[in-house]
Amino acid sequence: MTAVHRNVLESKGPALRFDRPVLGAGTDSGIPVVVNLFGTPERVAAGLGITLDRLDDLGAFLAALRTPTPPDGLRDALSRWPMLRAALATRPKITKSAPVQQVVLEGPDVDLTTLPIQTHWPGDAGPLITWPVVVTRPYGSDIGDIGTYNAGVYRAQVLARDRLIMRWLPHRGGAAHHQSWARQGEKMPVAIVLGANPATLLSAALPLPETVSELSFAGALNGARPRLIAARSVPLMVPADAEIVLEGWVSPAELAPEGPFGDHTGYYNPAEPFPVMQLTAVTHRSDPIYLSTYTGRPPDEPAIIGEVFNRLALPTIRSQIPEIRDLWLPPAACSYRMAVVSINKRYPGQARRVMMALWGMLPQFSYTKMIVIVDSDIDPANWDDIAWALATRMDPVRDVMLLEHTPMDYLDFASPQPGLAGKMGIDATTKIDSETTREWGKVMTTTAQDAAFAADLVSRLMPGLNT
Repeated sequence: MTAVHRNVLESKGPALRFDRPVLGAGTDSGIPVVVNLFGTPERVAAGLGITLDRLDDLGAFLAALRTPTPPDGLRDALSRWPMLRAALATRPKITKSAPVQQVVLEGPDVDLTTLPIQTHWPGDAGPLITWPVVVTRPYGSDIGDIGTYNAGVYRAQVLARDRLIMRWLPHRGGAAHHQSWARQGEKMPVAIVLGANPATLLSAALPLPETVSELSFAGALNGARPRLIAARSVPLMVPADAEIVLEGWVSPAELAPEGPFGDHTGYYNPAEPFPVMQLTAVTHRSDPIYLSTYTGRPPDEPAIIGEVFNRLALPTIRSQIPEIRDLWLPPAACSYRMAVVSINKRYPGQARRVMMALWGMLPQFSYTKMIVIVDSDIDPANWDDIAWALATRMDPVRDVMLLEHTPMDYLDFASPQPGLAGKMGIDATTKIDSETTREWGKVMTTTAQDAAFAADLVSRLMPGLNT
């Protein structure tokens, strides 16, 4: 299934539904599997309830949520997204019955082996849940206080018929909640939502402000109050219209080795200890669908989602570093290991200041090992433009900045030490004032009048050539 999925995704093909997935025992699971739901940027935008041409508006709204101090900025954003303002101000709707609880399995009836959970790569340790929306709340919070909830996407390894390994990194919301329960020596209630509404899944992956609930924001994207229902065996509220929910408790102390699994780097990550979850119930629709994906060397669905999220993040980044004009994180570089940034350059040393600001001010660039700064006349998403800027505006001795012993993704096998590595900044901008002692070259350009004349002539003499 992974091979078919990857082939279709690389061809920019449609979402796929496998009607009769075969389980390890050779039997038909009876639950269809859907993959490649987010296989194109257009479908990711659709999951957010918009078209691609409205991404900038949504990005401006997210920036206003993070920095609402300038009232005109927030007021302007809200005026363009009145349905978001209304939905964010509305509490979720609590219901007593829901499609996701049409079938309830508890105790000895809980059996993960009946679900079509994929083993994606030949070297994987076993079946892996890849699109779970993991719902948690901090210790001491109330079950009805949805504003304290965290919904995050963390992969989960099947350990046994009723046990999972939760892989959440220390800086993620789910891990922080788990630590708050573990400090009290208590197990934490967890609900894993499989087949969530696309807006819920994408909201769980978005870097939203801590004051904004992912579940409420998903309702905002859908233009309706989110419908929630009390879980059957744990003190949590869960999305009422999901396909499947796994309920249980995560131990405050028990760990198990998770992995190895094929990861977004294109390599298998090593096995490492993560918390164990004991399942107490599985609820689902009478005819559920299982949503799945794979992670691997780009392109994959997370990389495509990352491209869209980069555009959403640009207004927030500009609000903190205003001289940035555009930014591209090449998907082939694992979506965050490398960044190409175009700036409106005004003074000497500005490129280096932008590099250090990105690494130091914005957490999402903590693991970016290479930043290339270019001028505003360069398209940062065009490799030919980047190569030309590097070849004509960069000197390897003068314009390369190296840092040592900085934070790095521990999955980066090139790092000298796990979690600690160097960073490189390359200034490929035009050098001005004290940055150079030579007269700088002048870029050749065709006049606008001549370009218009040529375009008109070619269109008349060779129709269709420019298309």
